[in-house]
Amino acid sequence: MRTKVEHWTEYRYSEEVSLSRHRLRLRPRNSEIQKVESFRFDFFPMPSLVRESIDSLGNHLTEVFIEQAHRFFQIKCVSQVETVPRPFIDPSLTPSWSQVILDLQKMNQLDPRLYLYPSPYAPWVNGLHDWTEKSFPKEIPILVGVLDLSKRIFNDYTFDPQATTVSTPLSEVIKEKRGVCQDFAHLQVAALRSMGIAARYVSGYIRTAPQPGQMKLVGGDASHAWVSVFIPGSGWIDIDPTNNRLVDENYVVIGWGKDYSDVSLIRGTLTGGGSHSLSLSVDLSDL
Repeated sequence: MRTKVEHWTEYRYSEEVSLSRHRLRLRPRNSEIQKVESFRFDFFPMPSLVRESIDSLGNHLTEVFIEQAHRFFQIKCVSQVETVPRPFIDPSLTPSWSQVILDLQKMNQLDPRLYLYPSPYAPWVNGLHDWTEKSFPKEIPILVGVLDLSKRIFNDYTFDPQATTVSTPLSEVIKEKRGVCQDFAHLQVAALRSMGIAARYVSGYIRTAPQPGQMKLVGGDASHAWVSVFIPGSGWIDIDPTNNRLVDENYVVIGWGKDYSDVSLIRGTLTGGGSHSLSLSVDLSDL
């Protein structure tokens, strides 16, 4: 499946900004299930310096420096990405979760082991292990347990864009049982790690279909977050707890990390600016 992704962001400031620096993670990754055919940034005002690099986790990082006075900053990125169907895995044929834990403990491979431990946005909250354990009775195949956990999050938690912000702690999300995709991904990541299972946070996009009889809305798609779990012998398997499903070719991956702090799409530091407002739009279309 070939997809064009247009992601537009605008910051407006109540006062003049004299200097600003922005760190962007908006360029999708290349992988065995995804090929980035083209990518470009458009900025206004034009930065004095744009620096590209790859971070320690393999994600694309763009650093932007603006050294002229400005009252707004626009970022547009356009990607053309080809995604392929992911290999089918029968959950009932995956190894038991207890065997996976033993295999992870014996592995010398660093990458999965990076994702075994708590992190700032996915801490080990009191009671989380006991709650998670209900999805993992003895010897159950690991992917069966992971999907059961995803189903419980989907059934027990309410999607509510007004309920949380990026700084809302996981303990409050658990208490209120409300949040957005970022919160549900952090919840599942933290829950799996509490069991000794390697899980990472994934950022990207999901294609949204229009209602029957209606036209697709420009900007109706969205940035998204989900979870990837490591199964020795099968590799990383992606699950979307917000939609209670395995991830397929309708998802475009930007990057992954221990939690949101590793893959936040845009971060910046400013001199001046006062308060600011944010506008954004995401659109995914067929090529």
